[in-house]
Amino acid sequence: MPDLDLVFGGRVFCDLVMSGVAAPAVGAEVFADGFTVAPGGTATRAVAGARLGFRTALVGATGADVFGAAVRSALSAEDRLDLRWLAELPDAHTAVTVALTNAADRSFVTYEERATWLSDTLPAPLPSVGACHVGIAEGLPTWVADVRAAGSLVVGGVGWDDTGRWDTAVLDRLAEVDAFVPNEDEALAYTRASDAVTALDVLAQRTGLVVVTRGAAGAIAIDAGTGERCEVAAPRVTAVDPTGAGDCFVAAFCGGRTAGWSLTTSVAVAVLAASLSVQRLGGSSAAPTRTELTATIDWHREHDSLPAGDWGRVLEHLRA
Repeated sequence: MPDLDLVFGGRVFCDLVMSGVAAPAVGAEVFADGFTVAPGGTATRAVAGARLGFRTALVGATGADVFGAAVRSALSAEDRLDLRWLAELPDAHTAVTVALTNAADRSFVTYEERATWLSDTLPAPLPSVGACHVGIAEGLPTWVADVRAAGSLVVGGVGWDDTGRWDTAVLDRLAEVDAFVPNEDEALAYTRASDAVTALDVLAQRTGLVVVTRGAAGAIAIDAGTGERCEVAAPRVTAVDPTGAGDCFVAAFCGGRTAGWSLTTSVAVAVLAASLSVQRLGGSSAAPTRTELTATIDWHREHDSLPAGDWGRVLEHLRA
């Protein structure tokens, strides 16, 4: 057994989330119907992993400011979340994102400084790790190669490219990871494919395992080594805020692979975790707990609406 199940490395934000609103026209003012402050970015994935019962660590940094204090206070309240590798930088500002969300989509306004990006060095060496998730768009930190060489499953992700270039050279970095989990928009933009299935196949030529998340449509995945494919539909729910749904998906999927669940089961659990998160306001604050996910799985089993999978093992983990 590894010392840590999951490690998430990347930028940490303080999210200011306002719901029931779209971005206003220039010069106009709009009023939200809900508001919350929560850790965001990589911290959302870390909280989601910890709440599902995985021993989780967060690698990143905040500034020593009021936003950093808010992020650290919220994170320290989470069980199973190790913050030893979350640096506090005295001369840096914590990255801040204002999220304007409604049931269908969200818009973001972000301020960040490079000083709080993911570092190439760690405050202390990481112990053995089951799975490690990092972004690949700006290159992988040197410590990720060490984690991978020690046997960890390294999962890559990307984010929105505000330059609009969607440089295909980013895909060259997929050789440095074992799996890749983009959303459908990201997959289409980087591959220039016309549909998600084609994009999945293009990406599978670059790395061993690819999952493309599709929001309310669920997710599709392929294991390039075995040729196994799966498509999992998302349950119909009343969405309140999609912020952080992809992060909850990634955390659950990485945890499932670490726990040895099948590809289909891991994707299905991740879809259910994401579907729970969209029913509440916020990113990390909306990440589901083990109890909530267990109840959801039990309901879908009773209604025979889950794909075939090793659900006994999933429930054993969630109830441990």
